[in-house]
Amino acid sequence: MTMTYVVIIAYLAILLLIGVVASRRIHNMADYYVGGKRLGYWVAAFSARASGESAWLYLGLTGLGAMVGMRGMWVVVGECLGVGIAWFFMATPFKRATDKFGSITIPDYLVSRFTTPGKSERPARVLRLASAIALSLFVTIYVSAQIDATGTAFENFLGWNYFAGAIFGFLIVVVYTMSGGFVAVAWSDLFQGLLMLAGLLALPVAACISMSDSPGVWGRLESMQTGLTSLWGPGGPSLENVFIIVGYISIGLGFLGSPQVFVRLISIRDEQEIRKGRWVAIVFTLLTDTGAILAGLLGRYLIAPDGDASTLFGSGALLGPGGQNILPLTVEYLFPPMVVGLFIAAVLGATMSTIDSLLVVASSAVTRDVYQQSFYPDSDAKKLTRMSRWVTLGLALVSLAVALTVAWAVPGRTIFWFAVFGWSGIAATFCPVIILSLLWQRYNVYGALTSMLTGFLCVPLFKFGVPLIPHWGPLVSKIEEMAPSFLLAMVTGVVATLVTTARAERVDP
Repeated sequence: MTMTYVVIIAYLAILLLIGVVASRRIHNMADYYVGGKRLGYWVAAFSARASGESAWLYLGLTGLGAMVGMRGMWVVVGECLGVGIAWFFMATPFKRATDKFGSITIPDYLVSRFTTPGKSERPARVLRLASAIALSLFVTIYVSAQIDATGTAFENFLGWNYFAGAIFGFLIVVVYTMSGGFVAVAWSDLFQGLLMLAGLLALPVAACISMSDSPGVWGRLESMQTGLTSLWGPGGPSLENVFIIVGYISIGLGFLGSPQVFVRLISIRDEQEIRKGRWVAIVFTLLTDTGAILAGLLGRYLIAPDGDASTLFGSGALLGPGGQNILPLTVEYLFPPMVVGLFIAAVLGATMSTIDSLLVVASSAVTRDVYQQSFYPDSDAKKLTRMSRWVTLGLALVSLAVALTVAWAVPGRTIFWFAVFGWSGIAATFCPVIILSLLWQRYNVYGALTSMLTGFLCVPLFKFGVPLIPHWGPLVSKIEEMAPSFLLAMVTGVVATLVTTARAERVDP
């Protein structure tokens, strides 16, 4: 146990050192929020992927692999498609547009894109405020899910009190994020992304080596739970299974414009770096996501080969809600204390790489998009930089309060779907707007506002309301909230644009 703590302390010291070094490069808001737009492709790609994955990858996706087996591979398909489309088809035009407009935040880009010379700027200002409010709300939920995962990691790996672990991890990430801003976030994401990649490659390999003397592993897995080795899941092809698979694949939609991911494309040095970074991002996604699913599946074989699925998953059960205990149990089964410490560092890295990114994005929304751009455009640059740090702290404290409240009130929650809800909210609110703004020149500010409002409202509607509808509600809810919310936001945005454009043409031919 002593060696485990030594490794963790060394890891945290490196993060704090990154924050101190990065703080010397912060001279203005552009430095604090987008690193002065000087990032190379390795840092940008790893930072985008590390911040996009979160503790959901290490604790949530491995848990999903333990629960549903190979059907979880559809998440890998969805994420690889989402990352590929974002980097191959959206990144370059988005980079060109944000450089042209001088944008350093997503709302900056949206306002510039939808402001028409000679027309009233009021709708664009409303769009800025709406995007900042939506971003702050769902970021708070998403960050709280990561803080929750931090507490769970300390509790499961080291036997800490959950609340003590959550607060400790929270303090570390807030210190280096406040001090170094986006530069600290990006470089720490590179470091943490390498840890995440190494851990999720090593775990299934070590599990396979451990099982090398066990014949018929695949058949044994299928006997443990029907459908565990099938891409369809239990029962084979069925409407319910199709809906579940669509829900898994749709998780990848969040990479098509989520602010915490696309701000890396604002910060990258130039288009040439995008072309270099696209394959780094895709390969990272393929390896880490596949490793997570296989680690969960093989870990279940090692830890609970004779366990009944109905008694393995849930509050107080061996593998925990959503199977999220499978990673720490498997790591402790396979590795010595020093390596266990490295895995704890990797889990914390997955968590903190998302918390820091989201806090910087949300802080930019409040400080630049609400305070400066909407109310005090002549504010002093140094004052705004100082304010950015304090806003970061304030948003972090709110997220901590939400995480601790949810942990107290909902003991059977799962990290996988807690994180996905926040991810879906951000994605459904912003991704349709970003996609249509890049691909459709006629798309206007009214369409953007409609898309944003639809996505914002549909996520809680499909999460909490639709399952309550008699007969078909529980079936439809299998698809989860991302896909229908995303689709409706796209459709309503197109309709609103066509209607308002036609009306404007009749009034002013």
